[in-house]
Order: sequence, then C-alpha cells, then structure tokens
Amino acid sequence: MNQPTDQMSLDAPTITPCRIIGVHDDGAAGLTDRMLDHIKAADLVIGGTRTLKLFETILTSDCQSLDLTGSLMKVPGWIRGAQAAGKRVVVLATGDPLCHGIAGFLQSRLCIEAFEILPNLSMVQLACARLGIPWNELEIVSVHSKDAGEWDRARGLDHGLYPVLHAAQHHDRMAIFTSPENTPDRIARMLVAQDLQEDFQIAVVEHILRDSERLITDLTIKQAAEHQFADPNMVLLWRAKAKPNGVLFGLADDRFAQRKPDKGLITKREVRAVSLARMQLRRDSIVWDIGAGSGSVGLEAARIARDGYIYAIEKNEADARIAEQNRRHLGVHNYCLLHSKAPDGLDQWPDPDAVFIGGSGGNLSDLIRLIMTRLKPDGTLIMNFVTIENLSVATDTLKELGVDWDVTQMQVSRSRPILHMHRFAAENLVWIISAQQKKEHSQ
Repeated sequence: MNQPTDQMSLDAPTITPCRIIGVHDDGAAGLTDRMLDHIKAADLVIGGTRTLKLFETILTSDCQSLDLTGSLMKVPGWIRGAQAAGKRVVVLATGDPLCHGIAGFLQSRLCIEAFEILPNLSMVQLACARLGIPWNELEIVSVHSKDAGEWDRARGLDHGLYPVLHAAQHHDRMAIFTSPENTPDRIARMLVAQDLQEDFQIAVVEHILRDSERLITDLTIKQAAEHQFADPNMVLLWRAKAKPNGVLFGLADDRFAQRKPDKGLITKREVRAVSLARMQLRRDSIVWDIGAGSGSVGLEAARIARDGYIYAIEKNEADARIAEQNRRHLGVHNYCLLHSKAPDGLDQWPDPDAVFIGGSGGNLSDLIRLIMTRLKPDGTLIMNFVTIENLSVATDTLKELGVDWDVTQMQVSRSRPILHMHRFAAENLVWIISAQQKKEHSQ
C-alpha cells in the first residue's frame, strides 16, 4: 500500500532550538541553573559586547562567540547556519527578550519552532520596583535604536523620538528604553520643546543591577534636559497633573484663536464636521491640510487620527502663528505646520490617506493634479470653496483627470438674539467637493 504523500519522513532531522536567554548586568548571579547549563553547553553564543564580556569566564574553550553589536541583521543567518550544522546556539538578550527585545526580531525572520525563550525580569519591572510603581499600568516605549538626533517636529512620524511624544499625548505613565545616543536628557529636551515640561515628572534608573546603580528622582524635566546620565539607563515618566478629557470632534469655533481685527480664516463648525466626515479618517491616517488658516480642520483631524499625523501648510504668516497657537492650546502633538505656499515642501511629506484644501493660493489646478498622484489608493481629497470660479476650476480638473467626485452645497444659518427673541443669520454658502482616489486593481 502506498503511503500518504503528505506523511512526514520519520528520518527528518531534529533541530536543536536556539535558546534566547534574558540576562542582566549582574551576569551569572541573576540566572537559574537551567539558564547557566545552556550557556555552558553552547557551541555558539551570540550577544552584545558588554553582555559577552559578562559570561566569557564560563564559556568553554571550544565555544564560539559572535558580537551582534552593529550586526543585528546578520544574526538570523548565524543562527540558521549553526543549527544546520547541528550546533547548540544561545543568544544573550537583555531582561525579557520579548519586551522590546531581540526575540520578536528573530521570530519574524526564523521559524518560531527554532527557539526556546528563557526570560528574565524585564528592565521595566526592575525600574518600576525601584520606585514602587505598578508596571502593568505603564505604556512601554523604546527609542533603543539608531541616533535620532535632537527633536525636530518637522520630521514628524519619521523622527526616532516621536513614539515618546505620541505616548505622552495619550498616556499618564510611561517606561522608556533608551540608547547611548537617544538619552534621557534628549527626551527631556523634546518635552520642553513641546511645552510638556510641567505636565510630567521624570525618574531615571542608571546601571540597573550593577554596583554603581543609581536612582535619580529629584530633577524637573527642564533640569533633566541639561543633565548627563550614565548609560545604560531606563526612563520613567508620569503625569504631574491630570490630562483634560477633551472633546474629539465638533469643537466650537471660539475654541480656536482667529486673526483679528480681520475676519478669521476658520472653517466653521458645521462645514468642518461634514468635511471631516467625508475625509473618512482612520485612527492612523496621514492627512495633508493645505491652506490651514487657523488650523481648525487639521487640528480636529489630529484628535481623530490619534495614531496618525497631520502635515499642514499656510502661506500667511499671521495665520500660521495662530494655527501654532491653537495647536499648543489644544495640546495636539501629531501635527506639524509649515509656513510656506503649496506646493513648496509637499515633496518632503509622506503620501496621504486624506487631503483637505481650504486655500490654494491660486495654484488650485496644479495642486489637485499633484495630490492625485500622491494620494494613497482609496484616499480622499476634500475641498471647500465659497467662489464659483474655484468650484469651476476644481470640477473641470477632476473631470479631466477622470476622478470620481461629488459636490455638497451647504447653506448654514445660525440663531442670533434680537431683543428678547432670536432670528436666523446666514453664514457663507460653501461647496464641499469630495474626490476619491481609485483603488489599485489586483494583478
């Protein structure tokens, strides 16, 4: 009788799993006997420079060691080659390898069955234990990566420190993995630049589990920005004052500062609400706000797309200053405003999921053409107009491009007091154009 074709061969070789072992700077003293036995029996041990030095005295003379510092992308190949040769492999990781550690990186590149993970206490747990803070209430963030440079809001999502700022906007307590370049003082300087220095308290734990361990809790954010900390370290941030539970959508017009004595450039609440609804925002949407005016549309979009980012541009200097003032007042940090005239600078922005045009500076047709080449598949372009001429230019351009579009006409009247009664006063008639980028067809 023929055997089933999908039956596995009984002679298939068994691969010895690579052991990923969590260690700390107290070396062998912080490991179980089982962990130590795996290290002593290993044919290949992989780890960082400092970690390998901690265990060099217990490795056997025929054990090979490889330093992963600066060579992280090579590690999967090292493991794969050693396992194919029947060798026993150990990777030395810091703390809990699954908590912003190397285990997730390796498992994304090698079969999960190729590993056995032996975790230690995480750095987060140890740092929180020093302060008596429950670690399960923390948002854990890592900037343990390449040198991000000093904070630059113009880089937005691309900046290596942005995950800290994003967490600070939405969480009350944070634990932050740092690096030799992305240091606690650099993080503190970013918080100062974003006007968050009074909102948070900071603690830094240096040299955890070394004889030189030190807990620093007596610095303000401003003082921490000028302090030098010993590496390695862990940063803890917790909110000093409660964050207001603000309205996400439909803010009143008077919540936004506007240019005075001139009539403020603001998209009124009713039109703003419909425009934002038509933008089909998701939690992680990337949005362009062109002709930002007072910033009302972009800033509300930022509150809705909390995990996304809003890139705004405004040519009028006075309005740009007011939009920035509104950003600070509303405590929005996933928003960056460029004082310039579109399309200057748009080539530096990531492709958008949605675009809002509140003002075009006379380049409307060219802007529409540019946006439709950059808009992501299934993305949306929303435009507000109060003049027939701009409406005509926009619709003619969209027709020429073969884009799906529609127009909504809004005429809003608001009640106004008159003596002891009320009357209706009409706002400007507004046309809202919605244009959809066609989905990419599957091949």
